[in-house]
Amino acid sequence: MRYKIALQQSEEGFSASVPGLPGCWSQGATEQEALENIQDAIHEYLAARDELLTGAIVREVEVAS
Repeated sequence: MRYKIALQQSEEGFSASVPGLPGCWSQGATEQEALENIQDAIHEYLAARDELLTGAIVREVEVAS
């Protein structure tokens, strides 16, 4: 899977967030570290989401753009 991420640089380093996954963010001292950390954060986010859906009836819908 591929996700768009938003990187922002500050005096402390880089922050990374995933607009498609609300609340999924991370940071790092370097851009590379932030990218590695956001990958871990995405995996953890998706695992937590899947756990919350256990036992639920899940459907997909298509939305025209």
